[in-house]
Amino acid sequence: MLTKNQTKRILSLSKKKQRSQEQMFVSEGVKVTQEFLDAQYEPIEIFSTDSFFAQYSNAFVHVSTQELSKISSLKTPNKVLAIFRIPKPKPIDDSALILALDDLNNPGNLGTIIRLCDWFGIRDLVCSPATVDCYNSKVIQAAMGSHTRVNINYTALAPLLKSADNAMGTYMEGTSVYASNLPNSGILVFGNEANGISENISSLLTKKLSIPRFGAFKKTESLNVANAVSVFLSEYRRRFTET
Repeated sequence: MLTKNQTKRILSLSKKKQRSQEQMFVSEGVKVTQEFLDAQYEPIEIFSTDSFFAQYSNAFVHVSTQELSKISSLKTPNKVLAIFRIPKPKPIDDSALILALDDLNNPGNLGTIIRLCDWFGIRDLVCSPATVDCYNSKVIQAAMGSHTRVNINYTALAPLLKSADNAMGTYMEGTSVYASNLPNSGILVFGNEANGISENISSLLTKKLSIPRFGAFKKTESLNVANAVSVFLSEYRRRFTET
């Protein structure tokens, strides 16, 4: 049975400050939660309408559908909600392509980008401190478990870019990604949804890349940042994957 203290604790983790203090996050839904369990993330508590999840934690709580609805952030709760320990990030591997995000605001975009990194085999995703928290519940849902296969670090981007052999950025105006001589390692920066890459970060980049518009009218203002990431990563993998 769900207690008032448990309910209060779960709901408090919807706030970034509380997640940071306790170093915990909430996962919801069977698929996403199973991904974290299979990856050996430490479960603190598991709340589920299905006793199947009791095997993963001594702190398992069997709840009713109504109780699950009270603690869920989803419109339609899916059988299980779990609290996990936030793992410490691993060191960044600078021998491969690193994706960097400069102050992204939208949790859906970040979740999709994490999933894209997983899909295209990008190990390291580096986020500026002002980028939305990767353990935000909307990010967790959008990434669908890909957190477990992508190393996510929050740190100032400038020192990394200064030491990088190849520091590249994505812009509306720049050299076409399809016509550029791309390196197989380095840092590729994507900017804020509304403002793009900030001036101080832009000044540190050695190459400006863009996705050309092919429509007859070329009136489209911009691409969603997650869509842009998918285009760039697809082109990278096309160049550097043997067939």
